[in-house]
Amino acid sequence: MGIELRHLCDLDVELAAPMELGTPPRGRRRIIPIIGGTVTGERLSGRVLNLGADWQTVFSDHSAELDTRYAIETHDGASIDVRNFGFRHGPPEVIEALARGEPVDPSRYYMRTHPRLETGDPRYAWLNRTIFVGTGSRQPSSVKITIFEVL
Repeated sequence: MGIELRHLCDLDVELAAPMELGTPPRGRRRIIPIIGGTVTGERLSGRVLNLGADWQTVFSDHSAELDTRYAIETHDGASIDVRNFGFRHGPPEVIEALARGEPVDPSRYYMRTHPRLETGDPRYAWLNRTIFVGTGSRQPSSVKITIFEVL
């Protein structure tokens, strides 16, 4: 039995400047505010609200643990809570270029997530019981994430 993926949506998540929290024992901590964005897809579309952040841990090998929470408002008025956990890593020179805000081909690094979507709106109740995976890329002032439904 194999796994199939079906495209759900593309997110373009706008980010504010990171807040640096220092380097506790687990790694350098950052909070990156999420300030808006778009959701584009056949079955899920709307906007990312100015509400949420990525609580990121950057380890000594420059890999990053991504831990985001934010909200989406669909084109037809439903509210959806998004919790997205993942990892980003790659060769040091690629990660350093991303840190400087330079555009980098996403094929040169790994950025994968497993989003959880939750809503009380009955029109989108299927989101509450579906597994999703995502692939992403870091842009100078945003993150692009493509979310797939696991069938």
